[in-house]
Amino acid sequence: MSDILDNAAANAASAPSASVNPDLRWYVVHAYSGMEKAVERNIRESITRAGMENKFGRILVPTEEVVEMKNGQRRTAERKFFPGYVFVEMVMDDDTWHLVKHTNKVTGFVGGAKNRPAPISESEVQKIVSQMQDGAEKPRHKIEFMVGELVRVKEGPFTDFNGSVEEVNYEKSKVRVSVTIFGRATPVELEFSQIEKT
Repeated sequence: MSDILDNAAANAASAPSASVNPDLRWYVVHAYSGMEKAVERNIRESITRAGMENKFGRILVPTEEVVEMKNGQRRTAERKFFPGYVFVEMVMDDDTWHLVKHTNKVTGFVGGAKNRPAPISESEVQKIVSQMQDGAEKPRHKIEFMVGELVRVKEGPFTDFNGSVEEVNYEKSKVRVSVTIFGRATPVELEFSQIEKT
């Protein structure tokens, strides 16, 4: 993931910035879910083919790293902040609108009028970029449990028991759940993979 962020930072640094073209604004593009990276690549290729590099800046698919347990192994995976959306910094005119709108796997722009989308602010984009950097430095768990939350045990000796989360240990990917056995609340330590939210 750090490679992706480094590449994103390098692309952002090498891409034209607002100081080069003061008309660049950020727009949100709706893409087929799961195809965000392909849309980013397709837009870049279309820009190069059309020779419109001076009308486009950075293109972002906001992601963060998450930690999950699979088969007893701790794994890091990538999760998108906004599935189905790509952020494009561009000068909005008829040519650029058509280029993005007619890119393969793009369904349209978000916000504004049908043929004149509204830009989002630079501060909103900066918040997203800082979330991406925080996620790269300190990955979050894919599934997060909160104390007091109700869960159901889905495997192990307490299968189908419901209980309340008493303690969460993200280092070991374990939770202590209070389940009622024979009318008494009993704390049980379980793996994240053994429970599900109700």
